[in-house]
Amino acid sequence: MTMANAKTLLLNRKIELQAIMKSCEEDEKPVELDQSRVGRLSRMDALQGQALAQETARRRKNELSRIDAALIRVESGDYGYCVNCDEEIAEKRLNVDPSTPLCIGCASL
Repeated sequence: MTMANAKTLLLNRKIELQAIMKSCEEDEKPVELDQSRVGRLSRMDALQGQALAQETARRRKNELSRIDAALIRVESGDYGYCVNCDEEIAEKRLNVDPSTPLCIGCASL
């Protein structure tokens, strides 16, 4: 994978994630606990949905951080090399996850 191709993939994924996160902001807001309007089970469902949305948002933010770090490696010329052992990351691995910072050996430790 070329640096330009990797950069394009990473930037496209970043834009996609940011759009998804913006559209899901409402799901993370606090649940209203007004018993006169919503039953107990509905509130429990709403709380569970909120917790799921918050965890999903946390994972997306983590992926955005990995993408930003990979973009920095692209700019510095270090992209495609393991940040731990400095060995080249297999192209198949980069095709699956262009933001991965580790070779398969270091990732399995």
